[in-house]
Amino acid sequence: MNNSYKGKILISTPDISGDIFSRSVVLIIDHNANGTFGLILNKKNAKLSSRLFHIFGFAVDVYEGGPVENDKIFFINKGAKVTENYSEINDKFYLTDDIENVVSGLIEEQISLGEIKVFSGYSGWGAQQLESEISRKMWTVVDVDTLDYTLPNDQTLWKSIMQNLGGEFLLWANAPEDISMN
Repeated sequence: MNNSYKGKILISTPDISGDIFSRSVVLIIDHNANGTFGLILNKKNAKLSSRLFHIFGFAVDVYEGGPVENDKIFFINKGAKVTENYSEINDKFYLTDDIENVVSGLIEEQISLGEIKVFSGYSGWGAQQLESEISRKMWTVVDVDTLDYTLPNDQTLWKSIMQNLGGEFLLWANAPEDISMN
C-alpha cells in the first residue's frame, strides 16, 4: 500500500450525530490494506480517570481511544522504551498495551506520567473503510509533525487544528458543538 495514513492525524468533520468521533482528533497508528488502527487524542474519559485515581492514588487521565475494545488499555509513550512489546509511531513516540511494564516503569521512575498517555479502546476501520469515509469528507487528513501526543488535550485541540487549516475549516472551528443549533 503506497498511500498509507500511518502517522497522520484525522480531523473529524462536525456532524449532527454527536457520536464519539464528533470533533475528534485521531492519530493513525497503523494503516495498511487490511484496515486502520488509531487513537482519539482529545476525548477524556472522566469515569475511567476517576477509577484509576482510586486505584493508584494519583491522577491519571484516561482518554477514549475509540469505540472498539473499550476493555483494553493502550499507552502512547514518549522517549524511553520500558517494554519489548511496542509499535513505533515515529522516532519520539511508541504505542504499547503492556500495562505491567508501563506501571513498573512509572513505579521505578524509568518514565514519568508526563511521558505517557492512557487510552481505553481504539478506533478501527476495515479494509478501504477509512478511504471511503475520507472521500465522503467525514475526515480531513492532516500532517502535524509538531504535536506531542502525550500532552493532555481536550476540544481545544480540534478547534486549534481546524483554525490552523483556515478557509472553510474556520467556519467549522467556530460552529457550535450542536450544529443543528446553528
